[in-house]
This record gives sequence, structure tokens and C-alpha cells, in this order.
Amino acid sequence: MPEAKQIVYSFQELAELMIKDQGIHEGFWGIYARFGLGATNAGPTETDLKPAAIVPIVELGLQRFDALNNLCVDAAKVNPKTGLLITTRGTVKPNRKKRKE
Repeated sequence: MPEAKQIVYSFQELAELMIKDQGIHEGFWGIYARFGLGATNAGPTETDLKPAAIVPIVELGLQRFDALNNLCVDAAKVNPKTGLLITTRGTVKPNRKKRKE
């Protein structure tokens, strides 16, 4: 089988990983992205230039949401303080990770 060149995560899977990393156990949390904006003249040749925008992702993070949507997850479900862990993929397993205090 060929080696994978890309591993893709959904927004909810990324939110879950970040929530666990930060030790968050309550609230609706989801993906946050801050974009920058730059400009340049670009084209196939030096005589065929057009103004162009450059939009880099400056930072990625978590933000708290008021309601559940496709960008966020319930931290109490994906990272409970004790008991079972239910992942976004529906997997149920013991939550043995030590909590950050």
C-alpha cells in the first residue's frame, strides 16, 4: 500500500485535538482562523502582470461558541473530566489521560 502523503482532519476533529491538548472540559469550542492580506503584481511574464492578493493563514486556534455547529464540538463530550471518552468518530474508550490542573 502506498505511503500517505496527506492526512486530513475535519474542523471538528481539529477542535477535539486542541480541546484535549488544552485540558478544556466544558463549553462549545471550535476552530478559529486569522487571515492576513498582502498584495503583489503577478503574471506569467514580466510584461503580463496583474494585481493579485495573497491571503496567508496567520494563526489557527480555538474559540468559544454559543451554540453547536459544524466548526465546533462540546468539550464535555469529547474531553470529559472522568468516565468515558466519546470521539467525533463515535469511538468510546476509557478516558485515562491525566488532566492538566
